[in-house]
Amino acid sequence: MLTCVIRYHIDPTKRDDFATYARNWGQAIPRCGANLIGYYAPHEGSSTLAYGIYDVANLAGYEAYRARLAADPLGRENYAFAQERRFILREDRTWLKKVSDPEGSTG
Repeated sequence: MLTCVIRYHIDPTKRDDFATYARNWGQAIPRCGANLIGYYAPHEGSSTLAYGIYDVANLAGYEAYRARLAADPLGRENYAFAQERRFILREDRTWLKKVSDPEGSTG
């Protein structure tokens, strides 16, 4: 299992737009085959950092998921919404592999 952590730098005056974007992914991502952990918006501290986190089985599974997401009507609509409203200033993806759970065993 691989975990994708997306770090967004968002326009702090458009947090409501980011929340709408996140809710839309909450429907589309699971439907297209990834296990959505969640989207997180700024609350305290930084007013510009937000995160999206989801799991996929492997990189081949990720490629298939991305193709389904690009073909999904809500996925296409959400990409267009982000382009139109310009609330995402930067987006970075990091791939992580779980090596320990809370009890210390290997993941």
